[in-house]
Order: sequence, then structure tokens, then C-alpha cells
Amino acid sequence: MRTAFAHEATISLGPDGDINAPGAAITVALCGSWEHQPPCPLAAHHTRAARAGDDVALRILFAAEPADEETVRQRIADALRTGHLQGPDGSVTSWQLRQDNPAPVAPSEADHASRLAT
Repeated sequence: MRTAFAHEATISLGPDGDINAPGAAITVALCGSWEHQPPCPLAAHHTRAARAGDDVALRILFAAEPADEETVRQRIADALRTGHLQGPDGSVTSWQLRQDNPAPVAPSEADHASRLAT
């Protein structure tokens, strides 16, 4: 049975960088492509990005089998460490990972977490 988890990261992203690119990189790492039919094969997920200057806070909510939690977290970290993604139009967005770590699922995310887990 899938369980909900959360992961947080901070990246540096220039003002012209696509704020959605890191989330797309995570989707590629978890699903093989950012364009795929549901469900996500390894972990249903959602990435929220909030910019403050060149810093972007990422919050990734995902649901996976408990035995797959570490694999999912490693794929998220690896995708963010890669530091770039080429978009469908050929443009490349680059960023630098500043930190990432596991986080608890917030009470305000409970409903969303439940939907991801089903």
C-alpha cells in the first residue's frame, strides 16, 4: 500500500530560469518522461516551487510503497543534482542544488497526500 512522504529542496535559479524545470526533471527521474499517462509507475508525486529572488524552495509530495521511499528520495536528489533540463522547445534551464532533505507531510497536505496514495 502506498504511503505519502514529503521532500524539500532549495535550488539557485537565475531570474530567466523556468521555475517548472526542476519539477519536470523530478518527473523524468521518477516516471521516465514528463509526458506520460497516469498512474506514475514508481511514485505519484507533486512538486510545488516558490521563488524568492534566485532561491527557489521546492516541496515534493509523493506516495510510494514504503520499501521504495529511499529509491524515490535518491532519484529526486539525483535529478536536482544534475542541475539542468532541456525543455521541449530546446531551451535549457540550469540550477544549482543548495540543499535537500526529507520532510514530514504537513497537516495541510493530508488530503492531497491521501489522493496521491490512492
